[in-house]
Amino acid sequence: MSRDAPEDAPAAAEAGTKSRPLWLRLLPLALLLGGGAVLLFAFDVGSLVNLESLRENKTWLSEQVAANLPLAALVFALAYAGSTALSLPAGLILTLIGGFLFGTLLGSLLVATGATLGAVAVFLAARTAFGDVLRRRAGPLLRKLQDGLQQDALSYLLVLRLIPLFPFWLVNIAPAFFGVSLRIYVVATVIGIFPATVIYCSIGAGLGALLEENLSLESLGRVILEPQYILPLVGLALLSLLPVGYRRWKNRQQS
Repeated sequence: MSRDAPEDAPAAAEAGTKSRPLWLRLLPLALLLGGGAVLLFAFDVGSLVNLESLRENKTWLSEQVAANLPLAALVFALAYAGSTALSLPAGLILTLIGGFLFGTLLGSLLVATGATLGAVAVFLAARTAFGDVLRRRAGPLLRKLQDGLQQDALSYLLVLRLIPLFPFWLVNIAPAFFGVSLRIYVVATVIGIFPATVIYCSIGAGLGALLEENLSLESLGRVILEPQYILPLVGLALLSLLPVGYRRWKNRQQS
């Protein structure tokens, strides 16, 4: 394969996208708009997703989850997916709430499912006519991700998912513009977000006691950045870079 092949990948992906039926290309956009309407109007997320509201309603919420676990789990996962798809700044608090309501294990699974579904919706939408809007929103930041995504998409995406070097919404859309396959995107997203999700949900599982102390979201953010939580994520990110380092070392040996 020539060295110019990665440069042709976005054009090839765009050509493949245009060959699909119009309704299929517009489906992700319809899902985004429909999910946003449900999220914002039916569940009134803007007024519910904050620590003060959770503090006031935690007993009622816990009772509802206990009485209607399957439905509550489904609603939470879909709400998380909608929040991710619309790039709402609610990921941290929603993840903590997931741990609080469903425990570390189930909460982590629901958060990872919702985040992946939302990220995939944005990824697919970026491959439609809606992609021009997303590209303009990303602006010059998009170019900073180009080389890594074209040279070693899986490892680079794993690093970006494990450690938030760039905004989550930007990492969701950038791969669509640089020829990354949906399969690699999904694998890197699921594996990359799960370690941090488990950590955040484990903190959320003990959120009841923290709420009693009237801690703010900023205080919780400082807890998450403590060494026992952040160092494992840094270690995993470094491990995901090993394949890249090995390939570059091997190429130097062969040249």
